[in-house]
Amino acid sequence: KYVSIFELFAGYPLCSSSSIKFRALLVGATSFNKRLMSNATTPFSINNNTKGKEMMKVAAATDQNCHQTVGSKDDQKEIEAMTVQELRATLRQAYAPFLCYCFGNLDYLTYLSFTTSYGQQFTSRMESLRLAIASLFDESSGAEIKETTSSTLSESVTIKRKIRNKEESTEDDCNSSEAYGEKRVKQSTEKKLKAKVSSKAILSETKAGKQKSRLKEEEASLTIFKTDEIISSSVQSEPWTILAHKKPENDWKAYNPKTMRPPPFPEGTKSVKIMTWNVNGLRALLKLESFSALQLAQRENFDVLCLQETKIQVKDVEEVKKALSDIYDHSFWSCSVSKLGYSGTAIISRIKPLSVRYGTGHSGSDHDIEGRIVTTEFDSFYLISTYVPNSGDGLKRLSYRIEEWDRTISKYIKELEKTKPVVLTGDLNCAHEEIDIYNPAGNKRSAGFTIEERQSFRENFLDKGLVDTFRKQHPGVVGYTYWGYRHGTRKTNKGWRLDYFLVSESISANVHDSYILPDINGSDHCPIGLILKL
Repeated sequence: KYVSIFELFAGYPLCSSSSIKFRALLVGATSFNKRLMSNATTPFSINNNTKGKEMMKVAAATDQNCHQTVGSKDDQKEIEAMTVQELRATLRQAYAPFLCYCFGNLDYLTYLSFTTSYGQQFTSRMESLRLAIASLFDESSGAEIKETTSSTLSESVTIKRKIRNKEESTEDDCNSSEAYGEKRVKQSTEKKLKAKVSSKAILSETKAGKQKSRLKEEEASLTIFKTDEIISSSVQSEPWTILAHKKPENDWKAYNPKTMRPPPFPEGTKSVKIMTWNVNGLRALLKLESFSALQLAQRENFDVLCLQETKIQVKDVEEVKKALSDIYDHSFWSCSVSKLGYSGTAIISRIKPLSVRYGTGHSGSDHDIEGRIVTTEFDSFYLISTYVPNSGDGLKRLSYRIEEWDRTISKYIKELEKTKPVVLTGDLNCAHEEIDIYNPAGNKRSAGFTIEERQSFRENFLDKGLVDTFRKQHPGVVGYTYWGYRHGTRKTNKGWRLDYFLVSESISANVHDSYILPDINGSDHCPIGLILKL
């Protein structure tokens, strides 16, 4: 332990204001070193019987000399004239031989005897040295300490090497007991060093483990954060994937066309793909830079496209046909003549129909002069594109809607079904069930969800043998087709299901897919589709 103390404090810088204590202690060490060196010609090998006595004499003489030398003015002046570096070197020269003598040439028993007899006095000397240097350390600046740290370490290593070399040079002169004591000291030192190294390794591993765990936590938090970002982005770009309803039932879920559509038919299967869309003004839609009718046709590859609320006049039909000529060759338009730029329906087809009808054949009725119905006949079915009248603000047209329109269309369908099944599609302006509207309780008296309209829808269409294809395929799925512009409800998916494919019961089993395309913008409605096996 003494070696460690000397090595630790021998390199500390001295402050001029506190050098007196240190120099006083240094005088005793210097004088002892001179006495020790004067006996250097005598071999260090001492018999075991006399070594203890000799050491005790040396220690006693050292103790007496220390008291005498501290008061020596000449030595004090000599020390005061030294620089910091000289004092440091003198200290090392003073104590290193003493340590070599004490620990390098003593057997283990004599070493114990020495430390027992004189250890208390020697420890008191060391304590005085430690306190003196500690006081200097407190008075010195942090900058001085930093500057001398590296040199102190290197000088300490030099002292260790000198002691080790001295031990090796005198190893042959030591007897078995000396070798035993030296071996025990070395083993103890090695164990301490290994313990220090292992403790440092454990500490390093602990720090590395903490850093790894911190990194894992950060990665987990980043992962969670990225996951939250992805979910938030998905909600913003695909709001229809989140269930939006005021009072949803436990088994309801949101419609997602990416996951809820069946695989396509095998190649070679005869089928027809029909799409319908309330465009809320066709001319405005075609002017949108973000919309391309050609791209829509290429993406969906439909055979027939039904349109509602085209709002075009008869004079505009040819111009619109040219704009759509790249899509399909056959198109049929019904325009309102009672009110210009209002209502209007159309059917555009790559398949040439067998026949085309406009209206229901009831001349003079409002629904025939408002351009609300176009019927095309194909080989295996009739296709009706219709835009059902809205009951309007204040439900002004409610009675016309349920007493005239619904009943007339129902009879018209029944007449057609006498020859072929019917596919009725378009904006039917009715959310039939509570699952078909975001806020059913708040819209009890709103046009499209009144009890009268819903009852008429059921009595005139469903009870007469037509099948709601989407609800049959997706009984507990919330899927909307209309979102009002007024409150920006499309972003939050607070909508209505007003657009349908109703088919005759005789062909309902041939329906492969009835789907919604909520990602297509350009109107307050979105397109819906039907794939029917022929």
